[in-house]
Amino acid sequence: MLPVECRRCGNSVLVEKYSEAHTSVQWLGDAERSCPEFAQLAAAGEHSMFILTCGALRGSIDDAVDDGRVGLSLRSYPTPGRLD
Repeated sequence: MLPVECRRCGNSVLVEKYSEAHTSVQWLGDAERSCPEFAQLAAAGEHSMFILTCGALRGSIDDAVDDGRVGLSLRSYPTPGRLD
């Protein structure tokens, strides 16, 4: 996983890209405390487990992919029923 910093608030997360559509994001701290967008939604009664993403962080991750800082993962995982 590679670190990506949000261009809006500076919060850092770890990111791994498995395909064009699948991106894994690991928060390094409590999202409701470290992200202003999550904090605002939490104050309105939503909780981070129900919030899909922060728009600014999503844009920062997309920028990191576009400029080559984050590429597709080369990890290989066993597939059930497949002999490696």
